[in-house]
Amino acid sequence: MTISLSTVHIYVDDPDAALGFYRDTLGLTVQDEVANDGFRWITLATDTQPDIKIVLSQPHAGRSQEDGDALAALLAKGELPGPFFRSDDLEATFDKTAAAPGVEVLSEPADQFWGVRDAAVRDPAGNMIRIEQA
Repeated sequence: MTISLSTVHIYVDDPDAALGFYRDTLGLTVQDEVANDGFRWITLATDTQPDIKIVLSQPHAGRSQEDGDALAALLAKGELPGPFFRSDDLEATFDKTAAAPGVEVLSEPADQFWGVRDAAVRDPAGNMIRIEQA
């Protein structure tokens, strides 16, 4: 039996701002975009791992008002876990990311006690994104 990662969801409050960050800043490729009932799901992937889908979706999309409100509140507080990315040039990726609209720098590139060199930012929706050196 084999198992592999296929999809990761990232909740965003503004799909256009998120698309600008993940596509234009990080360089992910849009694979699909679906609109339904006033909401959008945007599927992206990296060029090096095209089989792993990253889906940007809104907190209220496909769920009850109560559950959507709960997710939206956690998103607004920056309490939802975000993805970790790997770059072959951390400093250049960090510089580009830190300059993107709506991004908050949490930590500049640094050697971490757990053995990686990485940096952390919040995307335009408030998700913490870590980027490590490959």
